[in-house]
Amino acid sequence: TESKHRRRGGDLKTRSTELGSAVTGSPLTPVLPASTTGKKSIVLSSETRKELAKQAKVTKEERRAQIDERYKYLISRLADGIGLSEQQVEEAIISDDKFQLIEQFFAPSGLKKLLFFYQDVLQQKLNPSLRSDESTKGFLQKKLFITMGSTENITGTCAFFLRTSDKVITASNASQEVNFGIFDCTNGNILQGLEFFLSQIMVPALKSQQNWGAVKEGLKNSQIQDFLYSVDKFVGTLSSSRQNIEDKIQLTKVDIDIYISNLQNPSDYITAG
Repeated sequence: TESKHRRRGGDLKTRSTELGSAVTGSPLTPVLPASTTGKKSIVLSSETRKELAKQAKVTKEERRAQIDERYKYLISRLADGIGLSEQQVEEAIISDDKFQLIEQFFAPSGLKKLLFFYQDVLQQKLNPSLRSDESTKGFLQKKLFITMGSTENITGTCAFFLRTSDKVITASNASQEVNFGIFDCTNGNILQGLEFFLSQIMVPALKSQQNWGAVKEGLKNSQIQDFLYSVDKFVGTLSSSRQNIEDKIQLTKVDIDIYISNLQNPSDYITAG
């Protein structure tokens, strides 16, 4: 089974490279963005588009065959958390140009986190009936995609998986070794999303935690109490920062016309001051 996975992975990498060299963006989306000059878009011939679509279909089916219980666990969590069907999540994953990050996440001592954004993304729709400089038309569409979290701005929902150890992730241990969570950062409100996640999910879970490993006293231990106090304080700081950014603290507006309308000379200014 492992050797099959390795062969598939090699085939997928080769196909993704071929497609990526021809099309900027997702290798499974045969649509070209504007050129670097910003003036014209490159229009592929119908034969090239058909070949790209054919290769993309083959790649997707190879990836679909690679999906096992580990992938299904991630897919079910994403579907429940975001509100999509499992079929929609699966289709998004096998169409993503960062699909290989999932296998890197499963590997022993692999990626510590796996991030997904679900938000409006500008899509380019190709219209071959128009001239090359008018053939692309952008529109916003909700999309679920894998991200490293460093290149795209979060404007919607961030779903994340975190490893709890360096063990290889298998079908039997995925639910124990992988934690799942969601930040609702609608309209880019990252602080609000983090504040809600900590205050409504993490802090209540921590305060109800009975097993603290080597710390036998549990919640009675002074270090545990200090830790929970620090988390509460951090949540309070997040709340204050969010309110400041949202202009919740406002200075009272003062009508100064009555003070300056009759100012005639320097002594009047001094008196008014």
